[in-house]
Amino acid sequence: MFDELSARFEEAVKSLKGLSAITENNVENALKQVRRALIEADVSLVVVKEFMEEVRSKSIGIEVVRGIKPDQKFIQVVYEQLIEIMGANNTPLHKQSHTVTVVLMAGLQGAGKTTAAAKLALYLKNQGEKVLMVAADVYRPAAIDQLFVLGKQIDVEVFTLNPESIPEDIAAAGLQKAIREGFDYLIVDTAGRLQIDTAMMQEMVRIRSAVNPNEILLVVDSMIGQEAAELTRAFHEQIGITGAVLTKLDGDARGGAALSIRKVSGAPIKFIGTGEKVEALQPFHPERMASRILGMGDIVTLVEKAQEEVELADVEKMQRKLQEASFDFSDFLQQMRLVKRMGSLGGLMKMIPGMNKIDSTMLREGEAQLKRIESMIGSMTPTEREKPELLASQPSRRGRIAKGSGHKIADVDKMLVDFQKMRGFMQQMTKGNNFANPLSMGANMFSQPNMTVPQTKISNTNESRMRNSRATKKKKGFGQL
Repeated sequence: MFDELSARFEEAVKSLKGLSAITENNVENALKQVRRALIEADVSLVVVKEFMEEVRSKSIGIEVVRGIKPDQKFIQVVYEQLIEIMGANNTPLHKQSHTVTVVLMAGLQGAGKTTAAAKLALYLKNQGEKVLMVAADVYRPAAIDQLFVLGKQIDVEVFTLNPESIPEDIAAAGLQKAIREGFDYLIVDTAGRLQIDTAMMQEMVRIRSAVNPNEILLVVDSMIGQEAAELTRAFHEQIGITGAVLTKLDGDARGGAALSIRKVSGAPIKFIGTGEKVEALQPFHPERMASRILGMGDIVTLVEKAQEEVELADVEKMQRKLQEASFDFSDFLQQMRLVKRMGSLGGLMKMIPGMNKIDSTMLREGEAQLKRIESMIGSMTPTEREKPELLASQPSRRGRIAKGSGHKIADVDKMLVDFQKMRGFMQQMTKGNNFANPLSMGANMFSQPNMTVPQTKISNTNESRMRNSRATKKKKGFGQL
């Protein structure tokens, strides 16, 4: 997502490097590249025109001031304007104080509406909310079955009536159940159509009247480009949506929908789908998206992902093991699985500033190496996992592991080197009372020794506890390959 757009913006900024001031003449080439980038990304032409006018007026006349160069200021202008067109701030989901909050899901067929309903249910459940989903798509039995399967997968109850029932009656009955049984949120999955039609809109109006929703979320496929903004506007005008859920932003979408929807339709993007997994739903933050578009990464989302997966007790245990030099292959495997739970390696690495240029071949090799390591550790005995130095000193063990995992001895040797790099890197981080982010392992997969990754500082209380519990014994170690 946004890879080509980011590259275009970077080229535009390069043309301004070394200038003492930005003028109408020297900024024109940069502006042309920005305009071309937005159009190629399928941004609405109306939005492109307004965006370019604002950037041009705010850029011309910028001079070197207090060490801030014109090209840096130009980036700031573009960044601020990107945020402006995407909505300035995150718009959170509404929450009723003393009764159930009703969320109505709408959208065209194939946009990922049913999956989005389940993703939203899981997101709310993880926030501590009690959620009920209602299957009201009576025209597509597979959609009802799909919602029940997803509900079972995420442990969220799904309600429906018999297939002969009409959608508004199903939704109304679901609302009564939600009120009666004390649910916090009711999510109603409705029928989609291949295109907007009168019958579809009339049915949505009837369902809206039956449940009086607090939120009407339109699920939009980002792959449809400029049409996404127009689709959102059409729904907004006819049924009064409160926001959009933009799906499939992890695919080959050019991203123009994210830049167009708010400005064209007047409705904010509230969530984005970033993968096929049911956990792959994130609140939409315009400032974070603008940062990603400009190749500046998204550290805040990255840290949030890590915090969702890592318990403080696990952090303390890992830091203690590193300080005592007892970090072993079981810990290595745990860190790898943590990275996999957080998402694709490529998607995560691109949240790190400067990492958006990683070659896709390197990303695939990194993913493959993670799988190889997991299979090789799976072929070790419990003793070998606990004592890495055994493999360093006994080639026969490495040969057995290679054979058992279906790899070459050279692959096992590389795995040992990766392990050594990661342990050494993480030990360095703990010296400053910081816990290294598991993505340090991802960096090792690319064999770039100078790569830096974000660190998560633990609380002062825990720092003191760690200092008091440090072992005084001499560090033993793996690393003499």
